[in-house]
Amino acid sequence: MIYSKMLKMMRLPIILIVLSIAVAGFFAKDAAGFRSRLGPDGDCAQCHTLGIEEAASVIKAMNPSIKVLGVAMGPVEGLWEVVIEARGKKGIAYVDFSKKHLITGSILKVTTKENLTSLRLYDISKVDLSVVPLDEALVLGKRDAKYKVIVFDDPD
Repeated sequence: MIYSKMLKMMRLPIILIVLSIAVAGFFAKDAAGFRSRLGPDGDCAQCHTLGIEEAASVIKAMNPSIKVLGVAMGPVEGLWEVVIEARGKKGIAYVDFSKKHLITGSILKVTTKENLTSLRLYDISKVDLSVVPLDEALVLGKRDAKYKVIVFDDPD
């Protein structure tokens, strides 16, 4: 008698557990199906796109004075990297695939402790020394030296 009452009391939790497992299996199947539609390389860019104009409209909603210089897939799946310029300085912001979230700040890779945003910012901020006019520059040392230091100064 007590045993049958316990079974009746346990019936609802067991049904809920079985139903939860079935629902989880259903969604896992859908997630795998979505992944298979990404293409042979699993490239998210085949389905998700963000152009410079669209990125500009997302970012200008936050700050109209920011200029968008470029857009690429971000270092984390689900994010685009947007290279921006504000007040003469370059920066990086991230936009999610839904285009509803703008993320500023650093992305850190936990396993290597690398600041992925800083590394990318370093890459986009490099100056091509071949375009710096040195015709009338004061040169100390050899003009064709392997390493050069260029100093900008205002004597006034």
